[in-house]
Amino acid sequence: MKNRIIITIILITSLFLGACKKALDLNPSDQIATSTFYKSKADFDEALASVYASLQQEEFAVGIGFRDCFTDNGYNQFNSGSSKDFVQGNFNPTTGGYETGIYDDSYTGIARGNLFLQNLANYKGGDISDAQRKVYEGEIRFIRAFFYFQLYSIYGDVPMVLQPLNLSNQKQPKVPAAQVLTQITTDLDYSIANLNTAAYYANGGHAAASSAKALKARVLLFAAFGNTGTPDPTILTQVRDLCLDLMGQYKLSTNFEDIFRDATQKNNTEIIFSINFLAPNNTTPWDLYYGDYDACAPLQNMVDAFECTDGLPYGQSPLTDTTKKGVFHNRDPRLAKTVYSDSVNFGPGKVYHPSNLRPTGYGTIKFLEPNNMPYGFSTLSQQDAVILRLGEVMLMYAEAQNEIVGPDATVYKAMADLRARVSMPPYPAGYTKDQMRERIRHERRIELAFEGLRHYDLLRWHIAGPVLNAVKTSLINYHFEDKFYHWPLPQTEIDKSGGVLIQNPDYK
Repeated sequence: MKNRIIITIILITSLFLGACKKALDLNPSDQIATSTFYKSKADFDEALASVYASLQQEEFAVGIGFRDCFTDNGYNQFNSGSSKDFVQGNFNPTTGGYETGIYDDSYTGIARGNLFLQNLANYKGGDISDAQRKVYEGEIRFIRAFFYFQLYSIYGDVPMVLQPLNLSNQKQPKVPAAQVLTQITTDLDYSIANLNTAAYYANGGHAAASSAKALKARVLLFAAFGNTGTPDPTILTQVRDLCLDLMGQYKLSTNFEDIFRDATQKNNTEIIFSINFLAPNNTTPWDLYYGDYDACAPLQNMVDAFECTDGLPYGQSPLTDTTKKGVFHNRDPRLAKTVYSDSVNFGPGKVYHPSNLRPTGYGTIKFLEPNNMPYGFSTLSQQDAVILRLGEVMLMYAEAQNEIVGPDATVYKAMADLRARVSMPPYPAGYTKDQMRERIRHERRIELAFEGLRHYDLLRWHIAGPVLNAVKTSLINYHFEDKFYHWPLPQTEIDKSGGVLIQNPDYK
């Protein structure tokens, strides 16, 4: 069994039932009311699990690969999250999919966290020490910061809700994105100061101080590029220092694939935060979506982006094998650990032929568990969604340091160490800052493929337009407009607000 937090969904219901109910039925014994639930530390532990469970929504967990289908990396034949609508330019306040889901599910998680904090502040029981109160609050504020970063990076200006809402204040206006960013970093600073300083993998599935540091580094790296793609060196200095601290606490997983396989995620020294699942009652369809449906099909340009083993680009290296059967021959080992061609193949006795078509000829193998074959509706996948890991931290460090001082020895070392894990050669000496920038950006695309970060990168670098409009290897035509750097708020939320919530300007 996994030694982790067991996610339990706590149903908090309204006190107000139908008008036809008798007075004595207004507080039924078979339902839980907020006012009667928080009576002991055990209740807070269960409620905390419910807040963590908010992270399990598709777009934050099993759907992270689908987020790459909003980019030049992949194609989703089922239009999951409305990814095809987005890349084709058919994106508006009523599109739905992740355009609505990220907004709604983020605020659901925020609401759960705010309710927890309110009840924690009002609780007088002696079974929760002052130190434990701070840990509880640190975990909730970490999760709240995660959700607000989703909103900040995707929509920009959004409502800032820090207290439970009621009928009198439920209609909230937007606040400037800069104010949202300030709240995110304030929450994360509290988490860093009060959470367990032991590494995440030794912390039983609960967020640790290091988890908050890694998330803060990601947030600041995004914020550093503003709306122009030109980074702020002062903010990048904070990113660099956070990453240096983390690089001294965590170690790269010996095997790249171990980060994503169920059997090797527990106590993995690279994982800094993950969203946890536990069979048989708390599973998620990794193997069904990626191994059977092929809902995240890598594009040919993505496959071609993986270098040959000599470190030279595919097509330029003398090791290039352009035959259909040679797609993985002499290639960066991460290609075969990220992508499958036609069939899922982990070796003799571990081969699976997906029941759905492979529209690009490829599928994503990165998140699949070999021991779960055959993949189907009954597969109980309990792989964790790895949200923060050392590989990304090393890339963030290298990017920040290169922008601040150029390609010094520490930048070269970080990239050499990351590539050495898969026996890829280090970069040649003598790069300019611009050349190293391009190599680091390329390395992010390869190392973090289908982990849901490519979209963030294209937005923060402000290159989404030229990159996406140049895609020619997809089954659909790409069309990106500048207004897509910020998504529209869901029209349903605009309508419910009665004029209080104002749509993002480009979508009015």
